[in-house]
Amino acid sequence: MKIIFAGESWIVSETHYKGFDTAILNRYEDFYADAFFDALKNNDVEVDFYPNHVAQLEFPDTLEALSQYDAVILSDCGSDTLLMDPEMQFKGIKKPNRLLAIKDYVHEGGGLLMCGGYLSFAGFENKARYAMTPLAEVLPVKMLNYDDRKEHPEGIAPVIKKPNHPILAGIDNNSWPEFLGYNQILAKKEATELATIGGDTFMAAMDYGEGRSFAFASDLAPHWGSKEFLAWDGYDQLFVNILKWLSKEL
Repeated sequence: MKIIFAGESWIVSETHYKGFDTAILNRYEDFYADAFFDALKNNDVEVDFYPNHVAQLEFPDTLEALSQYDAVILSDCGSDTLLMDPEMQFKGIKKPNRLLAIKDYVHEGGGLLMCGGYLSFAGFENKARYAMTPLAEVLPVKMLNYDDRKEHPEGIAPVIKKPNHPILAGIDNNSWPEFLGYNQILAKKEATELATIGGDTFMAAMDYGEGRSFAFASDLAPHWGSKEFLAWDGYDQLFVNILKWLSKEL
């Protein structure tokens, strides 16, 4: 299986004050998703990883280019990262719409997974803004047009609604760990809601054209993905099952 993954990276700029002097330090980070990438590699899933700053420039923008993949994963990657190609933005040059390409890709048989985060679904201050994009039709959930974060530093556990769904095969559904937050989404009537959290949708699946889409409302990494979730026995099985379902192997 081969997938393409966009997101889960950031650049940090810090000012250090040392008495009279200051120093500005910059660094790139993408290590939070290591547990996820390890889970895929351990299960023979090939990953083409596009960090956010690379995705903005190089993420595929045609159905043909995406068709080499069994699934697309967007995780903490805002819609503007994929829409605002610098040549379009600063030079006025027309460019293909990557989100329309993803929509066509799923309609023609591909799979799409969106995982939660500050730049997923609506996201922090609605900066992810996916409800205003072509993926609003493709994803199995209705999204908000304002900040959708539900922070739960005390921890909150999902409630499984469809324990017999193929995605939950081989998972002890009595052992789910707590999460530290999630994006507030609502399963569409034509979707299958696998689980809820805090009364909201936690996982939902849907057929779209010849393809499939899946929404996971919380984070696959910190901070919403708790230490207990990353160490959970079902972590690897869950995401491998999601990808197999999206690629119609389940």
